[in-house]
Amino acid sequence: MIKLLFLAPLVMCGAWYWYLQQHGWSLKQGRKGFAYIIGFNVAIALSLWGIMLLTQR
Repeated sequence: MIKLLFLAPLVMCGAWYWYLQQHGWSLKQGRKGFAYIIGFNVAIALSLWGIMLLTQR
């Protein structure tokens, strides 16, 4: 399951892009949303990495 986690930001960014297109907004207008998506996924990745390090012992 952890092997497929790289798909999460791709799917979320794809959904955000679709949402922007459906509402007639440009990528420049949705730039902040992409930043939030990437930041959220980085936070999840760091959390999982930390948990993995803690439970490795």
